[in-house]
Amino acid sequence: MGNRGMEELIPLVNKLQDAFSSIGQSCHLDLPQIAVVGGQSAGKSSVLENFVGRDFLPRGSGIVTRRPLILQLIFSKTEYAEFLHCKSKKFTDFEEVRQEIEAETDRVTGTNKGISPVPINLRVYSPHVLNLTLIDLPGITKVPVGDQPPDIEYQIKDMILQFISRESSLILAVTPANMDLANSDALKMAKEVDPQGLRTIGVITKLDLMDEGTDARDVLENKLLPLRRGYIGVVNRSQKDIEGKKDIRAALAAERKFFLSHPAYRHMADRMGTPHLQKTLNQQLTNHIRESLPTLRSKLQSQLLSLEKEVEEYKNFRPDDPTRKTKALLQMVQQFGVDFEKRIEGSGDQVDTLELSGGARINRIFHERFPFELVKMEFDEKDLRREISYAIKNIHGVRTGLFTPDLAFEAIVKKQVVKLKEPCLKCVDLVIQELINTVRQCTSKLSSYPRLREETERIVTTYIREREGRTKDQILLLIDIEQSYINTNHEDFIGFANAQQRSTQLNKKRAIPNQVIRRGWLTINNISLMKGGSKEYWFVLTAESLSWYKDEEEKEKKYMLPLDNLKIRDVEKGFMSNKHVFAIFNTEQRNVYKDLRQIELACDSQEDVDSWKASFLRAGVYPEKDQAENEDGVQENTFSMDPQLERQVETIRNLVDSYVAIINKSIRDLMPKTIMHLMINNTKAFIHHELLAYLYSSADQTSLMEESADQAQRRDEMLRMYHALKEALNIIGDISTSTVSTPVPPPVDDTWLQNTINHSPTPQRRPTSSVHPPGRPPAVRGPTPGPPLMPVPVGPAASFSAPPIPSRPGPQSVFANNDPFSAPPQIPSRPPRIPPGIPPGVPSRRPPAAPSRPTIIRPAEPSLLD
Repeated sequence: MGNRGMEELIPLVNKLQDAFSSIGQSCHLDLPQIAVVGGQSAGKSSVLENFVGRDFLPRGSGIVTRRPLILQLIFSKTEYAEFLHCKSKKFTDFEEVRQEIEAETDRVTGTNKGISPVPINLRVYSPHVLNLTLIDLPGITKVPVGDQPPDIEYQIKDMILQFISRESSLILAVTPANMDLANSDALKMAKEVDPQGLRTIGVITKLDLMDEGTDARDVLENKLLPLRRGYIGVVNRSQKDIEGKKDIRAALAAERKFFLSHPAYRHMADRMGTPHLQKTLNQQLTNHIRESLPTLRSKLQSQLLSLEKEVEEYKNFRPDDPTRKTKALLQMVQQFGVDFEKRIEGSGDQVDTLELSGGARINRIFHERFPFELVKMEFDEKDLRREISYAIKNIHGVRTGLFTPDLAFEAIVKKQVVKLKEPCLKCVDLVIQELINTVRQCTSKLSSYPRLREETERIVTTYIREREGRTKDQILLLIDIEQSYINTNHEDFIGFANAQQRSTQLNKKRAIPNQVIRRGWLTINNISLMKGGSKEYWFVLTAESLSWYKDEEEKEKKYMLPLDNLKIRDVEKGFMSNKHVFAIFNTEQRNVYKDLRQIELACDSQEDVDSWKASFLRAGVYPEKDQAENEDGVQENTFSMDPQLERQVETIRNLVDSYVAIINKSIRDLMPKTIMHLMINNTKAFIHHELLAYLYSSADQTSLMEESADQAQRRDEMLRMYHALKEALNIIGDISTSTVSTPVPPPVDDTWLQNTINHSPTPQRRPTSSVHPPGRPPAVRGPTPGPPLMPVPVGPAASFSAPPIPSRPGPQSVFANNDPFSAPPQIPSRPPRIPPGIPPGVPSRRPPAAPSRPTIIRPAEPSLLD
């Protein structure tokens, strides 16, 4: 016979699981564990068996459960069991399961009562169970026997606490009725991990084995030693019944008969027994499921809302409708143009915070990468002076010149202007690459129609390539224009008179002293492991120095490096490193930092490296030049100049420096303008005004708007998901209406659990009697003879009220529970001749006690007069 309450829950949980499976998610109900805790031979295994509804655990006298048994119940269409230690074998006979548990226990603990904390993991698959975990724990014992260690008590307690400390576990504190409840270790341990009593249920076993004349009525009514969730009494099969193969169905019938026929329990028989325990635990599972529903519902509703807008478009969707295709084509081309313009011009909505894109990257090329390329192209001092001296000598020929020839100046300037072509064309190539990347990013929204996306990318990219030629021609024309006429009357040009007086130090003029050029994080990459290894610092670059600090607060300065005689060189990225590195070194072969000839600075990306290099250029720190040009031994002529020639070279050098600076400034200003006008703005206009016509001429509308298989599948999945979400929400609504949550019982006065260490309260057993005890009136129909009964007052005056009618025990329990001093009860010390609570002088109308029965006081049932 299975657990019928559990079987009623199974369809609900299965509906939820199926609903969530249909939307590709798992339903995490995380049903609670149920652990049985109690003393040795208290009947824990029997309680667990009765809950499952199967007979499969070892039974006997003494310590039988010597290892924790973790029993996982798993819903399945077929019924079988399997152990973790022998997964390959499936057990269909539960008698074999019992034998395997005994054999596995003996294998680890031996056959002489030894214990082990190593659990046995058993899985039971059945169509009659929920996905639950039940834990059968060894009984609490005090004295070691057999092979048990001396600290057996503490070992078992630690083992039990390990399992019952989890917040989602229900604790069944099992205590036999023939044992003093105040000494129950199970209740004491449950109180340690569950002080509020929210997940502890008291279970009283062996009620049929109590001494004759005693019962546990006060305990089961939760009067004597109260628990928040109360106690449930059960009668398990005896060892004789088990050996006689008495099945669980017959045992439950015998249990029911016991409670109905026992005079102390018949009034609460519907709240006793294994079926009620099953019902209570199943209600806890129902409560847990219902508590999980609001979270699941909100999760589903948020998903449903996110799908609503897209599903609305698909509800009346007809893939082959030509009107829909025309409308979609127009909308997509228009959206593509808007997206392209937003990426180039910038927009406040949908800002990418992870990386630069579109216009921001082009801006970086214009103002960081291109200036850096210009400076990299700058002439080497020694080469320039040698070229000037050759030019002067060649112009004078066989004559000795008395004046500085201006033709030498023009020749050198034109040669330097020609060098501008390479960085300018490279700048155009970088911008084109960014434009093509931007087009690809914008066409990602056209992925539903692969042919349309492909044609759009092809047409726009072809147009960009066409504009590339015109743009490069225009830029080369600008450079040729600069070459065609050297304007020595330019307002920024220094002229011959100033050039002769100017010192060479003006060549190295820096920015305003102490001006901060850049701040940011860099990693010093070449500090040895012995000195801490590579470390990240906050760097501040000014016009005069490079400083680094511990952090961006700039309070703890680590070092300040002057920029004099510093240059930059590239460093290859390490094999195991993903950082991009450049180095700073001193041209006079001095240590830059401590004992380092150069410091290697690492960034996360090449773009950051280029940006830092551009900042160093602004501070006057230039890249290193290749050193292979002087290997042919021609540089001796540079140093063999006479003083007059040296003055002429210095003058031409200053003039060239001044005029090239003017050209660089002009080119840096005109390059972005030229590229924007001839390439970027033209591309935007083309997309807005001509792209649609090119698309119509390249292919017919039907082939362009042919939907991809992925898009059709995505649409079908979205519609299926939408309906599955609605179905899941309906199922949750059905479960909410078809199940009922039980409120948590109010707290009770359970201070007795804390006092059990110091003293023991009165035992819970009491004698039974079919005759009413002395001191209470008999059950009488109609008016009671004698003085009229006083009305029942509320509060302190209750001690002077009349006694209740004994045939109605209900009001007694209500008032007894309201008495704050009723737990633990004490044996009254008043004389038995006067009923408690009746003032002296009021005549007692007690019937005489039966002569054959002694006077017995029932302390556990205080009357209304208490």
